[in-house]
Amino acid sequence: MSATTLGVRESPAPPVRIVHMGLGAFHRSHLAWYTAHAADAAEWGIAAYTGRSAGLADDLTAQDGLYTLVVRSPEGDEAERIGSIVRAHPGTDIPSFVNDVAAPTTGIVSLTITEAAYADPALSRDRALLADAAGDDLDGIRPLTAIGRLALGLEARRRAASGPLALVSCDNLPDNGGVLRDTVHAVAGGLPGLADWIDLQVSFVSSSVDRITPRLSDEEAAELAERYGDRAPVVAEPFSDWVIAGEFPAGRPEWETAGARFTDDLEPWEARKLWLLNGAHTLLASVGRLRGHLTVSEAIADAECLRAVDAYWDEACRHLPAELELLEYRAALLERFRNPRIRHLLAQIALDADTKMRVRIAPVAERERAAGRTGAACAAVVAAWLAIDGGASDRAGVERAVADLSPVLGADEVFVDAVFAGRRSFADLTLR
Repeated sequence: MSATTLGVRESPAPPVRIVHMGLGAFHRSHLAWYTAHAADAAEWGIAAYTGRSAGLADDLTAQDGLYTLVVRSPEGDEAERIGSIVRAHPGTDIPSFVNDVAAPTTGIVSLTITEAAYADPALSRDRALLADAAGDDLDGIRPLTAIGRLALGLEARRRAASGPLALVSCDNLPDNGGVLRDTVHAVAGGLPGLADWIDLQVSFVSSSVDRITPRLSDEEAAELAERYGDRAPVVAEPFSDWVIAGEFPAGRPEWETAGARFTDDLEPWEARKLWLLNGAHTLLASVGRLRGHLTVSEAIADAECLRAVDAYWDEACRHLPAELELLEYRAALLERFRNPRIRHLLAQIALDADTKMRVRIAPVAERERAAGRTGAACAAVVAAWLAIDGGASDRAGVERAVADLSPVLGADEVFVDAVFAGRRSFADLTLR
């Protein structure tokens, strides 16, 4: 690929029909990649919005939305220019976002806003803000949260009579479409008539997303920028998976031609991914760092970390259908984790760890305890998290911390005792 042509499209940009919230590396390695590879890619362009910062949006705008995706395997790199993003905006550009959501040509709004965004303390403030604006001009309203901005865009679409829309969550949450629906309803309830319109006109699509996409260091980004003439390169592993459940009343790209799968029963697929891939990442982010490792590939090469992952996987797999090819999936995950050229930082994975523990580790522990087993491997993950986080060290504090993850587990003396014992055993390990 020639660096000199990065900012020049070889064909006209596709029309904007998807609005994406949460422009970052994962979106560009996943949904934007699937859209670029769909058989009807020429019909589906993306207007993408960052969380708040303008830097990435500026870089992509300077390149006409084009960027380089570097697929990094142990054997080497393969670079590809992706052109599905037509426009890039900072998340603070609320007027443009509202106009894009309200446009009759928009059929999909997709989101990668992270798990924490669905429990943002400012959501109640945004509900009140929207309620105060009922019946008024929407100009000048500035919600603080992603969901608040989405509700504002939906109200603008309702007033414009622009028709139905699909909202597609790509966040690592079980039943992420349902969580999105409930959160949008909670905020939209401040505007008379909006919630009823949403029930009639908006579908909420759940999906299970999977592609390891590490954050680049400044040195890596600079080296790739020099090599490809790209201000916003992305590095990802070769593996990619996307399983989708839900309706698209205003149409969708032919993502299945790029390898996406559509199902009527997403739950087992998302549980497999959340518990085995994401759960192991959360484990390694604590145990691996306690043992002095910086990256996933370093940690999984440590026999103690591997033992902890295997024990946790044994517990999780007891609660997954055998037809999901669990042994093969575990073997594939180990191969992916061991890829030394994907520098996936444990500290990056550890961000918002408590939220991730609630949806990745606690559900497995609850099922193990309900089945009459100890849940010892899950308890070790919680204990390592408390140790690395400097969390509670006395039993009462451990009990409160566990209850915050899961009231059921917090009331389970056997599980709390196991976490407390594990917390003490990790006390002598230090963070690198």
